[in-house]
Amino acid sequence: MMYFCLFHRNQGRTEVSFTLNEDLANIDDIGGKPTSISAPREHPFLLQSVGGQTLTVFTESALECQADEKSESSNTEKLSLEGIVVQRAECRPAASENYMKLKRLQIEESSKPVSWTMQLEKAVTTNYKPVANHQYNIEYEKKKKEDGKRARAEKQQVLDMLFSAFEKHQYYNIKDLVDITKQPVSYLKEILREIGIYNVKGTHKNTWELKPEYRHYQGEDKSD
Repeated sequence: MMYFCLFHRNQGRTEVSFTLNEDLANIDDIGGKPTSISAPREHPFLLQSVGGQTLTVFTESALECQADEKSESSNTEKLSLEGIVVQRAECRPAASENYMKLKRLQIEESSKPVSWTMQLEKAVTTNYKPVANHQYNIEYEKKKKEDGKRARAEKQQVLDMLFSAFEKHQYYNIKDLVDITKQPVSYLKEILREIGIYNVKGTHKNTWELKPEYRHYQGEDKSD
């Protein structure tokens, strides 16, 4: 970077400033956006004391020495004291309107989010059709709705309907008994387990019949 340093005294006080090259001060863009703003060219230095500290400047250099004829040459480091720091200089750009505008644009650019959303006029999207509902789900929902509409009757009332049905026929499947009693399946099975037998094999497989002690209950003597 090319600049020109100026040293001058003002009422016995030393002032230091440098002027930036005009070509380097021109800023073509900020964040990829073109701009016509230029950086400040005049940069004064603020001179301050070191505040009671002892600051020195050293330089380090490498020296090549030969220990003896048989050993190889080795490098050693040498420190040299160049001077003592008596003042600290802080470079400050001139707070002009152009400089404040430049800093504002830099802050706005750095505060932009890393990602953002953008609406596309012609977006290519893939539409997915919903998967057809499985048959067992349909049956389950249908069964759930039907059971929900049925209100549980008194247990004795259900028993009377079952005994009346079994007087007509010996075997029934659960679907027919549900149609006769208009009761929820789970509630009806709970009662059937007390008075009936479920056939899992044979000619009347998957049907219900009364237990032997409940068969032909009508017509017999009440004492029996």
